[in-house]
Amino acid sequence: MSSIRALPPQLINQIAAGEVVERPASVVKELLENSLDAGARRIEVDLEQGGAKLIRIRDDGCGIARDELALALSRHATSKIASLADLESVGTLGFRGEALPSIASVSRLSLVSRVPDDAHGWRVSADGSDRVSTPEPAAHPAGTTVEVRDLFYNVPARRKFLRTEKTEFGHVEQGLRRMALAHAGVAIRLRHNGRVVMDLSAAADPGPGGAALVPRLRELLGGGFVDASLAVEQEAVGLRLHGWIAQPAFARSQADLQFFYVNGRLVRDKLVTHAVRQSYQDVLHHGRHPAYVLFLELPPRQVDVNVHPAKQEVRFREGRQVHDFIFRGLHRRLAGGVHAATAGGDGPPMLAPSPGSPPVPAPAARASSGYPRSLSLPVREGRGAYAAALDFQRPAPLPAAPPEQDAGAIPPLGFALAQLHGVYVLAQARDGLIIVDMHAAHERIGYERLKRSAEAGALRRQPLLMPVVLHVSPAEADLAEGHGALLERLGLTVARLGDGKLALKEIPALLQGADAEALLRDVLADLAARGDSERVRGEINGVLSTMACHGAVRANRRLSIDEMNALLRDMERTERADQCNHGRPTWVRLSQRELDALFLRGR
Repeated sequence: MSSIRALPPQLINQIAAGEVVERPASVVKELLENSLDAGARRIEVDLEQGGAKLIRIRDDGCGIARDELALALSRHATSKIASLADLESVGTLGFRGEALPSIASVSRLSLVSRVPDDAHGWRVSADGSDRVSTPEPAAHPAGTTVEVRDLFYNVPARRKFLRTEKTEFGHVEQGLRRMALAHAGVAIRLRHNGRVVMDLSAAADPGPGGAALVPRLRELLGGGFVDASLAVEQEAVGLRLHGWIAQPAFARSQADLQFFYVNGRLVRDKLVTHAVRQSYQDVLHHGRHPAYVLFLELPPRQVDVNVHPAKQEVRFREGRQVHDFIFRGLHRRLAGGVHAATAGGDGPPMLAPSPGSPPVPAPAARASSGYPRSLSLPVREGRGAYAAALDFQRPAPLPAAPPEQDAGAIPPLGFALAQLHGVYVLAQARDGLIIVDMHAAHERIGYERLKRSAEAGALRRQPLLMPVVLHVSPAEADLAEGHGALLERLGLTVARLGDGKLALKEIPALLQGADAEALLRDVLADLAARGDSERVRGEINGVLSTMACHGAVRANRRLSIDEMNALLRDMERTERADQCNHGRPTWVRLSQRELDALFLRGR
């Protein structure tokens, strides 16, 4: 083995570049973070050949003074932290002081900047060596421009790992979209090979998660996400969660629309992913992935962002508290369904607003006959001309509202009109037509009732005819013994037989016939990973879901008007009534405007 020696500065920077600079998208991310930390309100990004030939980023931020330009290209030189206390409460996106020197070590880099008080800007450059040029005067507006040419030109092995121009540009564009979602107050323009690909204007209200972000959501993620999303606003114990989650029916085959930000920083965190996934556990079809844009805000001292070179991971100091806060907030929001305003502002009727949501508009009054009063139609034709000709087609009057229902209001899901093909219930609501899949709706109602009954008391346990003996590691045996009370609450009676043996004596009665050994092993794995387990509850819910499916009204069952209205009222009182147990929608609405458009009315 060779003797120990100090590495040259250039090699040190190139090693660091291996951690920070993976591809052109990594360079763009690091430089964008610097621009945002500098207070930029407009950022322009120019690329050539997917970023492999050229990356140029210009901002209108605070700029860098002449005497600090060369220092900016030195390792571990930063304006963002000065002490350990600063490191423990980082409030900026960048802070390590590694990005610029690492990028400069594997490219030809030019840095031009001007602070507002200077008459002109200053330029420095680096060519992949450990030398930085002397600052030279340069014409430049207030702000900074970083130009990176020929990425990895001096590291051929790294350059060979770059993919096609289209692939590399796709990574850059996706990364830019992720950052743009969290910074709606910043105008961003992206050009590739001279062609404008993205041009986002700054929102008037730059607050992340605010209503002003909706146009940017629509532009970056599409109208489908916006129209299917539910607004989230939750605050407790110094934590705030806000943003949007898509309704379960909008679930994706890939996890490609999942954006979670911690204090403005996009992160990928297993704890967060598990909390979100768990909140969808009762409404998501197997194999599908939820879509969301969520912002978590908490005191900087409660999260460690210094655990990954590229700052993509974080570590929460109170991980369990954060997990439960996210899970409970989203679980409640999904339970309410469309009870709060959707991001699009023109979503389905709202049944019961959640905290922080806009108030529900007052429903239209009902006529004295009990039939909902006609809605005003945005059409040019007068309705009087149709009255005589269509009188014979008028539906029979709807039954009077039940005693507990306000006689002056139309319920959110309206009043039943008829049944279609023995499968769908048609109802007239305040603004349009509601179509309900009666089997799916009744299945969800029955499922929620069964769950409430099961949760009302302790789970009834079923003794096993012969205890199941498991051979486990000493650590797993300790885990089972230490969590004995929790296992009892889950309906599992477990005894320790020695350092490496456990005996499972009882399981929940609803799980009779299940693979008891596999169940306990999965529960122990959950306890080891997260300190808790939803495994048993999930298994029981699966059984209850099957029971609810068998107990729901079947297709082709004829319902009376009173029975249909009773189903609608039950839906309005039931959590998660918007989806069946398999994640499919239980009802849809055709608004008056959509109905008019079908018949070209008003044109």
